[in-house]
Amino acid sequence: MTDPRDPFGDEFPPTEPFTPLSTDERAIVEQPTQAMAAPAAASPAAAGTAAFVQPVVVSSTSGPQASSAPARAWAGILSSIRTHPRSWVAAGATAAFLIIGGGSFAAGAATGGPAQPAALNAPVHTASPSASATPSSTPTPTGRPTANPAAAATALKTCSVAGPASDGRLGTLEAQVVDAKTGQVLFDRNGGTGAPTASVMKTITAGAAISALGADYQISTTAVKGSQPGQVVIVGGGDPTLGTGKPQWYQGAPTLTDLADQVKKAWAADPSNAGQPITSVVADASLFGGPTWQASWHENPERTPEGSTAEIAALMADGDKQSPTKLESPRGTDPVGDAGQAFAQDLGAKYDGAGSAPQGAAQLGVVKSQPISALITEALQNSDNTVMEMIARLVAIKMGAGNTFGAIDAGDTAALKKIGVDTSGLTIIDGSGLSADNRVPPSFFSSYLTKVLNRENGLGVIYDALPIAGQSGTLAKSYGRFTGASAVATGQVHAKTGSIDGAYTLAGVINAKDGSQLVFSIYALGNVGDSARAAIDSLTAAIYSCGDNLSNS
Repeated sequence: MTDPRDPFGDEFPPTEPFTPLSTDERAIVEQPTQAMAAPAAASPAAAGTAAFVQPVVVSSTSGPQASSAPARAWAGILSSIRTHPRSWVAAGATAAFLIIGGGSFAAGAATGGPAQPAALNAPVHTASPSASATPSSTPTPTGRPTANPAAAATALKTCSVAGPASDGRLGTLEAQVVDAKTGQVLFDRNGGTGAPTASVMKTITAGAAISALGADYQISTTAVKGSQPGQVVIVGGGDPTLGTGKPQWYQGAPTLTDLADQVKKAWAADPSNAGQPITSVVADASLFGGPTWQASWHENPERTPEGSTAEIAALMADGDKQSPTKLESPRGTDPVGDAGQAFAQDLGAKYDGAGSAPQGAAQLGVVKSQPISALITEALQNSDNTVMEMIARLVAIKMGAGNTFGAIDAGDTAALKKIGVDTSGLTIIDGSGLSADNRVPPSFFSSYLTKVLNRENGLGVIYDALPIAGQSGTLAKSYGRFTGASAVATGQVHAKTGSIDGAYTLAGVINAKDGSQLVFSIYALGNVGDSARAAIDSLTAAIYSCGDNLSNS
């Protein structure tokens, strides 16, 4: 008989999924992004003149605008051509000779310089990428894209987002944008520098969970026969959604009342219990090691009064919330004891505190969470810290890294390496991103989220769960996101939000106006406040308008 504290035993069929989230469909307001082309040549003498493309500057309020200076320059050039055609023909021939010779020299010199960054080998996708097969062996990690000014020349990018990128509300900006199809870095601001991610960290935890546990894995809470007559032990398996049986936030979640009903039936059916009622309940939460609160988190306001995060224990009920039907509510200080008391009450027994389940004890009942894929969806849509912290701990245990906060880094990185993710330079303190001590560079998300977009190794679950600009989750208009001029990108940005003291973030995929798909991450760091969200939205909307014509200027 297996150890009742082992959370990775036989799987049970999945139960009903969470109630799907509604989508507020909104129209997309388009604005022009075409660069202004040069006027046609006025005479045959000017036919060999190279076309001149005016740079496009994207404004956060009025969209792309063409510069007027090149138009004035063209007027002067055409006037000169009409007046001195022979001189222009001769000058054109000389210029052509110099360009051909100079181009040959430049091509030769480029072969000795830094290599063009390797493409991320990402096929073209629609807004809803299709699934791909899981490889049979551990993939080789894909290198991260880096900005490379000396790379081989490509088509000139002329759409600048310098205005919104210099918004003071962004504080110190770290950002990177890559073309998902080619892997080319289009925009980079300190993209290789590690920084706090805030809740964008949840996408990393989600990927590690898919790799280590699998999208269909369910978290078990069990009850076994105790070592004393009349004793039942409830064994926590790390399910953050377990309910008492009263209405709560997590729809379709398992309940203590269901578990108690199973226990009563199993107890009555066992002849060895004849004449012995259930009199005592003990709670075993030894699956997770202490402490229950990460040292770098701010207990005020996170545990209370805001209540975004519970103390992390392997057994809790109703998220240990004072108001279980709310996403956030003040949390208690003894989640294990509170759950144990509720379970004892359901059984009509006395709660006798913490204890251990005997090895090989007879199982009296089990309830299971929704599949990990459903938990990931809830946590990414609503930025649920507690769910992601419990999942991160289960990943660490599954990967053999340990069962404490200190094991999360090793657990996550080991799980991600299994699916070919380059984790070099990452510092992972927690599963939710609540810690300001996490360090991940934007360039990591460029490569990682491209894999998510391409649905590699089951990571498409993450893409499907990301909030959508102006429509769902923490990017919905009810959160004040992508309003005003930024509404141009409504429905076209799938991304995870993040905010902690000193860091506001957004990372995901932009389905740009020109049809290209861009993977991006934006960090607003330092002396920043809630207004950074609008500045991030403005920059993201400008990137959407530029599309593949985005320049790094």
